[in-house]
Amino acid sequence: MLGKLAKWLRVLGYDTHYQPYYGQGVIDQLVKQGRRLLSRHKDMIDHYANAVLLHANPVGEQIAELRQTVLLTPDQSTWFTRCLICNALLKAVDITRARENVPEYIFYQNMAEIKFCPSCGRYYWPGSHKISMLRQLQEWGLLKSQDTQD
Repeated sequence: MLGKLAKWLRVLGYDTHYQPYYGQGVIDQLVKQGRRLLSRHKDMIDHYANAVLLHANPVGEQIAELRQTVLLTPDQSTWFTRCLICNALLKAVDITRARENVPEYIFYQNMAEIKFCPSCGRYYWPGSHKISMLRQLQEWGLLKSQDTQD
């Protein structure tokens, strides 16, 4: 139910564990590891200390709620540092591997900025998706307009 929010929290650099279904005891283990449970189900929230109940449905409103309730303070230096799919921290890529795994024009335009997910093998680079995401973050009030020129 919060899959889109999980993706955006990863965009913002937050270590975010998400899966569509959690087996018995998995949430207990995650909370014991120090993770904070976010949910839209009041019954779930009542079982865990420091859990946060989200009322909003749109992601932008959920982020606004988090900014108010848990003092979410996105640090722009951590943005775009996590894999949006599996949550692993992105790494600088070996140029030879990148050349074999990204389009040629991307390789030559963004060679120094290509990142690699060591967990799932995806490659990331600045491009139109990042520009769109920065615009969305600006609409949500997380970014000033001059900062979208990246």
